[in-house]
Amino acid sequence: MSASKWRKVSGEGYPAAESYLRHFERFCVSASARFIKKRDHVWYLAGPGGDVSSLLIHSRYSLYPVFGDNTLIPCPSFLKRFLIKVPVHSVQGIGRDVERLEALMEDQGYFASERIHYNLMSLDTAPARQALGAGPPSLVLRPPNPADKEELFALHSAYEKEEVLPPDASFNPASSLHNLERILGSERMLLAELEGKIVGKLNTNAVSFTRFQIGGVYVRPEYRGLGIATRMIAAFSSELLASGFGITLFSKSHNKAAKKAYLKAGFSVLTDYRISYF
Repeated sequence: MSASKWRKVSGEGYPAAESYLRHFERFCVSASARFIKKRDHVWYLAGPGGDVSSLLIHSRYSLYPVFGDNTLIPCPSFLKRFLIKVPVHSVQGIGRDVERLEALMEDQGYFASERIHYNLMSLDTAPARQALGAGPPSLVLRPPNPADKEELFALHSAYEKEEVLPPDASFNPASSLHNLERILGSERMLLAELEGKIVGKLNTNAVSFTRFQIGGVYVRPEYRGLGIATRMIAAFSSELLASGFGITLFSKSHNKAAKKAYLKAGFSVLTDYRISYF
């Protein structure tokens, strides 16, 4: 195998690609989850000894670079042809990897229209004990049920408008409902209820080899500052950790309140994370 040439991963190469992802799993849960579910577009770069030194994964209109410790990333010869044939709406991963891939894409005439920076955070031990008692005494945490769908859709829509959509994107109710139904059907979710009203929610949004990724964390604006998010995160994390998996999440760098809630629950910052939109 060449030390400087990108190749598409084929059947016999998947074990080595998986081993590589497992080594860097804490930093690439989203990429690992896509690798597990769909392997149509996965490329590797071989190191001097023939081992996988970098991966590039395409899934659902997104590119996930996982470059690990590799600082020399040659431009994939397929990149220009691929960008012409296959839509790429975003690139996401740890900050330095996304920055390197963006530079290669810019050489091909593709420029990001928006960049959002995050703190990548993790938790592998029991959450902080005091976090489990945060929030109003009458706060109820429970899984969703079919009767919640209408109220939950309003909450999920507000979350997508505030936390997910790029600034120039328009909200699509049908797409939001589809996303919610997918989460309810395939992910874990926890709701926060106060006096009979759903005031907050969070869910898993990816599962890799040995880690869950938490996303969709949202508390209604009028109920913020009461410790609800901290308690939701701590309680949900306790449930996930009981399965033997670790937990990863990423939070917008400018959202100091969210970062504070995660730190209170016991999470620590790993590194920078970035999503760039095209």
